[in-house]
Amino acid sequence: MEKNIFTTLSSIDVKGMVEKKGQFDYLSWASAWHLIKSHYPSAQRIVYECEETGLNFFTDGRTAYVKVGIDIGGVEHIDYLPVMDFRNKSIAIDKITSMDINTTIQRSTAKAIAMHGLGLSLWIGEDISNATAPKEKVETKPTKIVLDIGDNNWAKVLKYVVENKNLGLPKIVKNLQAKYNISATVKKELSKHV
Repeated sequence: MEKNIFTTLSSIDVKGMVEKKGQFDYLSWASAWHLIKSHYPSAQRIVYECEETGLNFFTDGRTAYVKVGIDIGGVEHIDYLPVMDFRNKSIAIDKITSMDINTTIQRSTAKAIAMHGLGLSLWIGEDISNATAPKEKVETKPTKIVLDIGDNNWAKVLKYVVENKNLGLPKIVKNLQAKYNISATVKKELSKHV
């Protein structure tokens, strides 16, 4: 019995053809297409065009995406891919260039080929980690400590207040709020020590 397309393509070792982009591995569209055509010479790529515009991309009015299909032996897999910048952020429609569309079509080609099995392992987990680019680091503020009169931090805070009376209550409270949540009741009590 002849192996199916997915089994054949997923068994191809692509490690020697994998390239690096930042911290991520990828298989170039050209390498993927070469392997597909070597195994399935009649394979076809379909770059879909928008019926309304006749252009090779689609838009929601703010951003754009491409639609690319790979047909092998009558089985077509289609990939939809947003037009993105080097940080993998969607590009505003008025900023998109023909080169951005071309690059996205080639990336979408590689992904549609992967759906047939070739190099698919490179995309495993992408939906979780967005493997094509690192996430922007989001600064998270540490949780502030709720300051209560007489709690474990009270003596330390009072010492700070007394030693820094010359700053005045507003500045002292502002400085303390970097670390503590200070209620109106606590603020009133602190004012007695300034």
